[in-house]
Amino acid sequence: MKIQTHVILVSGQPTPNITPALDPEIKPKHIIMLVSPDMARRADWLRAVLQPAGVTVSQIRIENAYDIEAIREQLLTLVSEHEHDKLALNATGGTKPMAIAAYEVFRAAGQPIFYVHPEQDRLIWMHPAGQPPRELANRIKLKGFFQAHGAQLSERPANFGMPERLRTLAEGLVRHIDKYQNALRILNWAAMSAEQNESLVSDQLRPGQIEREDFKALLGWFENADVVMARQGRLHFADEPARFFANGGWLEQYAYSLVQSLKSELKAIQDIGRGLEVERQNGAERIRNELDVAFLAENRLYIVECKTRQFRDDIETGGAGAEAIYRLEALSNLLGGLQAKAMLVSYQPLSTAIQDRARAYGILTCAGPELKTLKETLRRWIG
Repeated sequence: MKIQTHVILVSGQPTPNITPALDPEIKPKHIIMLVSPDMARRADWLRAVLQPAGVTVSQIRIENAYDIEAIREQLLTLVSEHEHDKLALNATGGTKPMAIAAYEVFRAAGQPIFYVHPEQDRLIWMHPAGQPPRELANRIKLKGFFQAHGAQLSERPANFGMPERLRTLAEGLVRHIDKYQNALRILNWAAMSAEQNESLVSDQLRPGQIEREDFKALLGWFENADVVMARQGRLHFADEPARFFANGGWLEQYAYSLVQSLKSELKAIQDIGRGLEVERQNGAERIRNELDVAFLAENRLYIVECKTRQFRDDIETGGAGAEAIYRLEALSNLLGGLQAKAMLVSYQPLSTAIQDRARAYGILTCAGPELKTLKETLRRWIG
């Protein structure tokens, strides 16, 4: 069934309106958006994604998204004006009165109607009956996906695979996680203190820190990988990427490399990014957020936050662990909508309180010794 024009109902969930429009088999030449006043900005976001993809866009303003009779009249006019065009209604979005009115008008006119299943990323034909559902192509990339949700993705860093020496180091840190958890806190502190020093030299370490056997062993791993050198009780980092790597960036790179390796196995994964900076408008204020790892699979956004620090809020309700959970929950909703997923990956074990809070907000966690099976956890998470 070749369709020239999609009629869509703009709502707070843009993905079901975009994915059919980018699928080569049903991609239209034109899209007519039904837009209520409170959805005007979201309509602009959709236009910004669709037009560069070669789809022209026009709008019909719906003054009252709950006045079913008025909406029905507008749609009757629309269908009449396009009676010789090949129209199809995407009934996924809008308010319920908008969806009901549109369905009734298109059904009476004998025009095709489809719905996008929000969890299965599948197009289901509602009319005419008897047509098989269609798995939608995974064509949207992170830049367009964020744009459709009102966020701008800054220029993406070149995310190549980890050098072999750093991969070996990261894999060793995970494999021997029970041995190095405490020592890694010292390295994190030193790397953080070096951030403000132009020469990338840490503050002075205490003798009790330098003389710890686990820390000396850990430091040997990082020295052999050309990340850092110890001199007179201070750590000298090779460069800023090396300092970032030692300050927890290694876990971000490790998680990213695992998703990369899964991409060759799972066709569902369509785009991956690491260290992404996104900007969104909140009133007059531009808000910037950084995402450690983000990827799209079956047109759904996945966000992974990676932490090597220890959270000390077993009893607190507003500590750093709680803040990490709240941030993940908020970002996944803002940048990915209701179907987005988020995960907190932590080198240090998480308290029961943090784990309970994560479950309450639908955030998956993988922490401490669980990191040894992070790749399988990611595979199950993606499904």
